[in-house]
Amino acid sequence: MEIPDNGTREKNSSLIENFMGYIDTRIDIIRLEVQEKLKAVMVNTIHGVLLGVVGFMCLIFVNIFLGLLLNHLLDSSFWGFGIIALIYVILLVILVIGLDKKVFQDMADKSLNNTIYKSDKREKNI
Repeated sequence: MEIPDNGTREKNSSLIENFMGYIDTRIDIIRLEVQEKLKAVMVNTIHGVLLGVVGFMCLIFVNIFLGLLLNHLLDSSFWGFGIIALIYVILLVILVIGLDKKVFQDMADKSLNNTIYKSDKREKNI
């Protein structure tokens, strides 16, 4: 004895196919979003490292230049570098004793306020 179909099997199979297609498309979209975020993180990391290396090299050479300039002005072979080193020792003491980590935490919070999860914040506003 056969049960009458009335076309419901075709509707159910097409509904399941549409649902599976939707799931596949959604997975592809998520993969693309993850790939975009990873690419952005990689580019930002490379950019930050390059900026850090170039900035560090500039700092080193400016300090050598200032040390040599002070040596020339003081007519000495070591006092210029000693003065530059003393400036850095004073800066180190100020950073270790004088400043609280909360100052740096506040600076980091302000600078990273709109960078992390920016796309999530945009989606909430829509």
